[in-house]
Amino acid sequence: MSAEATNPASPGPVAPSAPAVPRRKSRPRIDLRRLGRAALLGPAVRSKLPDAIGHVAEAHRAHHPDADLDPLRRAYLLAETSHRGQMRKSGEPYITHPLAVTLILAELGAETTTLTASLLHDTVEDTEVTLDQVGAEFGEEVRYLVDGVTKLEKVDYGAAAEPETFRKMLVATGNDVRVMSIKLADRLHNMRTLGVMRPEKQARIAKVTRDVLIPLAERLGVQALKTELEDLVFAILHPEEYARTSELIARNAAGGDPLAEVADEVRAVLREADIPAEVLIRPRHFVSVHRVSRKRGPLRGTDFGRLLVLVNEDADCYAVLGELHTCLTPVVSEFKDFIAVPKFNLYQSLHTAVARPDGQVVEVLIRTHHMHQAAEAGVIALGNPYTPPAEEQSGGLDGERADPTRPGWLSRLLDWQRGAPDPDTFWSTLRDDLAQDREITVVRPDGGTLGLPEGATCVDAAYAQYGDDAHACIGARVNGRLAALGTVLRDGDTVQLLMGQDPASEPSREWLEHAHTPAARIAIQRWLAAHPGADARPSDTADGPGGSRPVGSAPAARPRGADVLLDRPGGPVRLAGCCTPVPPDDITGFAVRGGAVTVHRTECSMVEDMKGRGREEIAVRWGDTTACRVTLVAESFSRPHLLADLTEAIAVEGAEIVSATVESPNQQRVRHTYTLQLPDAAELPALMRAMRDVPGVYDVSRAQAPAA
Repeated sequence: MSAEATNPASPGPVAPSAPAVPRRKSRPRIDLRRLGRAALLGPAVRSKLPDAIGHVAEAHRAHHPDADLDPLRRAYLLAETSHRGQMRKSGEPYITHPLAVTLILAELGAETTTLTASLLHDTVEDTEVTLDQVGAEFGEEVRYLVDGVTKLEKVDYGAAAEPETFRKMLVATGNDVRVMSIKLADRLHNMRTLGVMRPEKQARIAKVTRDVLIPLAERLGVQALKTELEDLVFAILHPEEYARTSELIARNAAGGDPLAEVADEVRAVLREADIPAEVLIRPRHFVSVHRVSRKRGPLRGTDFGRLLVLVNEDADCYAVLGELHTCLTPVVSEFKDFIAVPKFNLYQSLHTAVARPDGQVVEVLIRTHHMHQAAEAGVIALGNPYTPPAEEQSGGLDGERADPTRPGWLSRLLDWQRGAPDPDTFWSTLRDDLAQDREITVVRPDGGTLGLPEGATCVDAAYAQYGDDAHACIGARVNGRLAALGTVLRDGDTVQLLMGQDPASEPSREWLEHAHTPAARIAIQRWLAAHPGADARPSDTADGPGGSRPVGSAPAARPRGADVLLDRPGGPVRLAGCCTPVPPDDITGFAVRGGAVTVHRTECSMVEDMKGRGREEIAVRWGDTTACRVTLVAESFSRPHLLADLTEAIAVEGAEIVSATVESPNQQRVRHTYTLQLPDAAELPALMRAMRDVPGVYDVSRAQAPAA
């Protein structure tokens, strides 16, 4: 989409020639000069298909034999006429650029509407053609696609033109992913022809491609574009490492290919098992070789590629896997099943590895032909998103994967981009979001799911599910267990978010440390910016010397507790403070210094400790008095006014607070300890229920001494 691009024969970095990948029949690269002449001359009869788009028509008919080529003919004629006289820096007519972009998409299997828009994608930006004219001639779909990839003018937006263009493009992609398909093919051709630009401009374009376009290609599953873009960026930004990697590949190619021997062995195994399959050697591209060399050190012959086994049916994939693991030596740790659990970008395949007698390991990919097309072309292979999918293709996939117009990650991206306050925030946040290239799925209690990036926490899940209402979140249960909001989630976790009822609920500043998704961070930052004087989620206490402080104190006169009777005459009786027994608890007593007797609940951990010390156990029983003193521990999530609500609930039940302490919050959780005087021990269960009903409180229990 840039008239400044030039061909790689010009001075400057030469585009890398990636190893041949057997993903489709090889076609020679277009001769741009010959194509330029054909574009200018055109056919003698205007109703015929112009010679210049013969390559496009051939590639298109390979995937869509019954396609109507007339829209392509009319789109080419409009584009050629509009761009006539415009030249690229390399000297070719400018029309060669949209032709090359369209050929890239045609080879990946794009349908006719995408190719039509691709031929016209620069007309509104660089010529006098208007969107209304495009719409009138080719329909609203083509108009929408062309508008989606049209840049915003620097005259109007200044330095914000690039981020705002991407924002506009992403919003358009949210309704139709074909917008991003055209943009990716456009960037690939411009990267192929980046040679004569100034080095600093090459580097700037390469960095944007690395940070934004390559992650988008990965998320849309378009591996064929992603891998070539990676190699082109690698050559520009890391020329020395690229040269070393290129030398490694050339040195390996000069010798015999050990993968050929393994491929023959696999073919023999599958032929004997009567499994129809195509076994191909799939060389690694430059960046992949570089990564493997950094990971494994010196490379051996089988490290430069992988075997690709293509079959007809899903069941054949597992049959191939069984034969390989039976007849060859499998490396069990290398097995991954992306058929049963596809990646979020539509990718499906079985990954395994087998070991050779010499110790070399051969990686093997097993997939159907249909899976291979989807792996190479991603959403481009899905065709028109407005056409209902065939039953045989839609069965077995959940709604998110089957809907190319709004994959889960794109929905989240569109949600948070609306809240980005300025282009700089949008641009930096977009790069951060796209850098998180792995996704997990967590399950809600109602059976729904949330798609989140790897490393996401309960804070991220709250904002993904509730938006700004997540400010009222007070905690979470992960797989049925209470968890702090900072808990990192794993793929497949069940997450229940606990929401408070207080309308004054506020997010905690600490949540920013646990927020990994842009949606969560922007929502929290926006609230903090709107409430600059607020102390979000204040603690109920101020730290004391021991990490907690008393918030209540006992009255001067000690209230009378329940009577305890001894089976023999003895000294004074005291109720143990570690477990605070009350009627009708089972109790036992122990003689202590001074002739006193301490009374414990029989399940108190201190009972075994007292016995171990040789303390004399004394039989005790409750008297007639029902008043009691008890110590309760309330576990809660921190929120404003929690202490006031708890003390009010206690007072309503008729209990008197003798003393209370509140520990400092730990990961948004607070521990309250109350010693209470009750007029009747029978009221204790109702009191504990009332305390548990206070929003934010998730457990109330009797005090218990820690195990000795």
